[in-house]
Amino acid sequence: THAISQRKRHWGAWRIMTTAGHKTWPKLTSREEFKFIAEQVLKRSTGDHTVVTLHDQHSGTTRFANNQIVQNVDTRRGSLSVMVAFGQRHGNANTTDFTAGAVQEIVTRATEIAQLSPDDPEYLPPVERQSYLTLPTMRAETAVAGPARRLEYANEAIGQCRMENLGAAGIVSSALTSVGVAASTGLFAHEERTDARFSLTAQAGESTGWSATAHRSIDHLRIQERTLTAIDKAKRGLEVRELPPGRYTVILEPAAVAGLSSSLLWMLDAKSYEKGTSAFSGKLGKLIVDERLTFRNLPAHEDLLGIGFTAEGLPTVASDWISDGVLTQLAYDRFTAKAHGIDPIPTLDAPCLSGRGSSLPTLQDMIKQAEHAILVTNFWYIRTVNPTDLTLTGMTRDGTFLVEKGAIVSAVKNFRFHESPLRVFNRIEAFTNPAEAITSETSKLLVPAMTLNDFNFSSVTRF
Repeated sequence: THAISQRKRHWGAWRIMTTAGHKTWPKLTSREEFKFIAEQVLKRSTGDHTVVTLHDQHSGTTRFANNQIVQNVDTRRGSLSVMVAFGQRHGNANTTDFTAGAVQEIVTRATEIAQLSPDDPEYLPPVERQSYLTLPTMRAETAVAGPARRLEYANEAIGQCRMENLGAAGIVSSALTSVGVAASTGLFAHEERTDARFSLTAQAGESTGWSATAHRSIDHLRIQERTLTAIDKAKRGLEVRELPPGRYTVILEPAAVAGLSSSLLWMLDAKSYEKGTSAFSGKLGKLIVDERLTFRNLPAHEDLLGIGFTAEGLPTVASDWISDGVLTQLAYDRFTAKAHGIDPIPTLDAPCLSGRGSSLPTLQDMIKQAEHAILVTNFWYIRTVNPTDLTLTGMTRDGTFLVEKGAIVSAVKNFRFHESPLRVFNRIEAFTNPAEAITSETSKLLVPAMTLNDFNFSSVTRF
C-alpha cells in the first residue's frame, strides 16, 4: 500500500527532465494498482452506488512545418473520477492526484455534490460484473516508442519532401493509455491501449497533397508510402484548371468516403429517432442506402482501434448497423436502451463499411474505368445543412483532380458540395475493398473508395 501511494505522486510534478539526476515518471497505473485504488474508494463511500473511473496516459507528439521540427513533446496526463449516488441523486468529482488523501477528498466531494443534487429521472445504477473479449488494444512497440522514434519518422517524411523541393508539415504521435472502470456492483474492467498516428501535408507553391494514418502499432504507419502519396498529389496539383460547379461523377478516396459515412453514423441517435427529429425516423428495418452496403462494428479487427469496454463498463460488441442497405441498429444510451429492451447495447468503436458483390481491386483500377470524373482525396469542414434529410456541406481538399478516359489529366480548383449520404450512397457505380481512412474530423474507419454518380458540387472555393 505504501509503495503504491508513494509511486502515485502529484501529476503536476511529472515532467520530462533531460538533466541528469532528475526523477523520471513512474509507470502507468497497472491493473493491480487500479484495483487497489478502486477498493479503497468503494470501502470509504457511503453512497448507494459508487463508480471509479481511471484514465492515465503517456503520450508524445512531434510536429513539423516548413521542413523543420517545430515541437517534440511528451505529456503525462492522469485523472481519477468518482461518482457517488444516493437513490436518483448523484455527484461526480475528479482529481489528478492519486495519493491516498486526494482520493479520499474526491470521495467526500462527490458525496456532498450528490446529497445536494436533485433527482435525475434517467439515472441508472452502474452495470454489474461483465465479461469482456481480450482485444489487441496494446502493442509493445508503440508503448516504448519515445521522442527519438517519432523524430526518426518525422525526419524521414521531411527528407523525402526536401528531395522533391516540397514543403512538409504534419505530425507523428504515439500514446499508451491505462483505462479502467470499477463499481460497487462488482464491475471491474481495465486495459491498456496504444495509439500511433501520422499525418503529412506536402506543399508545392499553392498546391498541397495529403495523407494520414493511424494504428495500434507504430510499426504499421507506413511512413514512406504515405509520404510518397502526399508528394505525388502535391506535384500533380501544380497546374490547376477551374471547372464550373454542377453535378459530376466522382471518385472518392477512402478518406472522403469516411467523412460522409461518419456524418451518417453520428446521426443514428435513438432519442432523436423516437422524437421524430432524426433523418432516419421511421426507417429502422428499411432500406436506406444501396443494398450492397453493410456497416459493421468490428472491435476485434487488428487494423481498427476497437476497445474492450465503454466508459460505463459495457463490453463492446460486433454488430451490424446497416445490413445489405437496411438500417438495423440505433445508438442507445443505457436509459433509452432499457426503455426499449435493447440488450446488449450495440457499440460503434471500430466501424467498417463494405460492399457486397463485385468490387474493384484498387483505387487505380477505379480511375482506369472512369470516362469523365472528379477524383477527391478528402473532404473537410463537413457540417449539417438540413438534419431532416442529412444534407451536408463541406469542401474538397489536398488533391482534387480531373479524370478523363481512365487517367488523371489535371488538378482542379476545390469545390464546395451540398449532398446527403442517404442520397449519394444510393448512386454507387463502383467500389473497392475496405481500406483504412482517417481524417481530422473522424476516428479511424475501414471504408472502400467509391465511384458515385450525380454528385452535387454547388460552388468553386476561392482559397
